[in-house]
Amino acid sequence: MRFGLVGTGYWARTCHARALAAAPNVEFAGVWGRSPGPTRALAEEFGVRAFDSVDDLLASVDAVSFAVPPDVQGPLAARAGAAGKHLLLDKPAADRLDVADRVASAVAESGAAALVFHTSLFQPEVAAWVDEAEGQGWEGATAEWICSPLADGGSPYLRSGWRWSRGATWDVGPHALSLVLPLLGPVVRVQAAGGRGDLVAAVMEHESGALTSLSWTLRAPQGADRTNLELWGAAGRIRKPDARTGAVDAMTGALTTLVAIAEGRVAGHRSDLRFGREVVRILSEIDERVGMNRG
Repeated sequence: MRFGLVGTGYWARTCHARALAAAPNVEFAGVWGRSPGPTRALAEEFGVRAFDSVDDLLASVDAVSFAVPPDVQGPLAARAGAAGKHLLLDKPAADRLDVADRVASAVAESGAAALVFHTSLFQPEVAAWVDEAEGQGWEGATAEWICSPLADGGSPYLRSGWRWSRGATWDVGPHALSLVLPLLGPVVRVQAAGGRGDLVAAVMEHESGALTSLSWTLRAPQGADRTNLELWGAAGRIRKPDARTGAVDAMTGALTTLVAIAEGRVAGHRSDLRFGREVVRILSEIDERVGMNRG
């Protein structure tokens, strides 16, 4: 299956492009980016075509892997989906719920396959933990994604404009939700408040009556980083295992899964557009609550 890459930044080069070059049954056909120079550089590095326009790319491929900010990804994904291209979206699927709905509608109408790359759900050891823990009647969860990429002077994400403007909610929030939702079920109510910088603390009430406490930031002081998810209930207490599978291998698995779905060899995957849309809905509600509480 011929894939095009949309995006030329750090994540596009170090994860998407490497996975596209390595995945079985995938032909990495070319790349388009919003800046010609980086587009040519990435194309030369991987020996693929540099497309002059996104329309030229769409006309030449069967599927598209997206590595651009969510506000850019959503409208382009809707165009690609309407053109019948299979989609591998990075998380979050979009930055607004109405745009996520447009993507889902375009894909549904064209019959294309689509997945959202929530990293943990494509790391076999973490995905197996989710499968094993699912349906055990958990009553509560605590999720912490306390990270420092916007406080670390050596971070490759320091120039990421969308991370500065949208904060941890839209960057690491999807990581937390992608694990909490399968294990505690649908969310019916959210309360949230913002602290210093992009620090957010939230409580989600699930349809089952379970509660999840969330906290995240991208601006933690160095040395304060912590990523953790714990659940408790009648089955006891469990903790998310550390991932052994790196991001490139996880994305290679996502590409392989997308091809299998598109070819009818696999029925689907939990990290589909419906799931991605639900993540966007909850992130939007958290953002709204933080804004209300900041007054």
